[in-house]
Amino acid sequence: MTKEELFRNIQTKKSYLCVGLDADLKKIPSHLLNTADPIFEFNKIIIDATADLCVAYKPNIAFYEALGPKGWESLEKTLQYIPEDIFTIADAKRGDIGNTSELYARTFFDYFNFDSVTVAPYMGEDSVKPFLIKPDKWVILLALTSNPGSQDFQLQTYNGEKNRYLFEAVIQKSQTWASPEQLMFVVGATRTDYLERVRALAPEHFLLVPGVGAQGGSLAEISRLGMNKQCGLLVNSARNIIYAGNGTDFGQQARLEAQRMQQEMERYLGEYLPV
Repeated sequence: MTKEELFRNIQTKKSYLCVGLDADLKKIPSHLLNTADPIFEFNKIIIDATADLCVAYKPNIAFYEALGPKGWESLEKTLQYIPEDIFTIADAKRGDIGNTSELYARTFFDYFNFDSVTVAPYMGEDSVKPFLIKPDKWVILLALTSNPGSQDFQLQTYNGEKNRYLFEAVIQKSQTWASPEQLMFVVGATRTDYLERVRALAPEHFLLVPGVGAQGGSLAEISRLGMNKQCGLLVNSARNIIYAGNGTDFGQQARLEAQRMQQEMERYLGEYLPV
């Protein structure tokens, strides 16, 4: 999916919502546990309930690989079920020496046919470049995350410069590896105090913003500070949507929460996107 196609989907659906498919056997409704594939059945109902309201789905790979071969099967069936016009993100946070990264890229792009994968930049250019070989696939590079430990490295000053942080160096350097047509950045929803700096460094790039809802991120602030002329945002919500209900009507409850977010996003698109 190209950047233009993604933007058209945002315009059509009046939404920049990404739904996190973080299906956990300990949390899904108990009536699904007797089905042949509870994780897929759960995802299927969530997708049916939200596909017209979101532009992306993001399975966190850890929830699937923790289940062994059955989990990978559930993931494969989930990917095949997602409508083709919806952007897919493998939230895998991979990144290793070049030949290993190439194999990770094959896993998520060739075998599973994801549109994108999240990548850790710590090992540098040769660990990221193998994910950029396919021109129609995306790297979503970890830049500034919401977890407390992000301050250990991401918010350390860089190269002796008092007001320059390591995450800023990552954003700047990585733009020499790929264009905004193939590279996005992860910016945590609770990092709105740095979002203007991120947008100044990467004015044309899409940002994947997790952490709205259960983690306390503000959709209003993210939209005000992060939107660019092509929206430039994919705002992820997982727990708030997929676990909005726990009964047999959990799909309807998930839809209500996704619809609430989509309607809020529609307002911000009208307010901040140039006509």
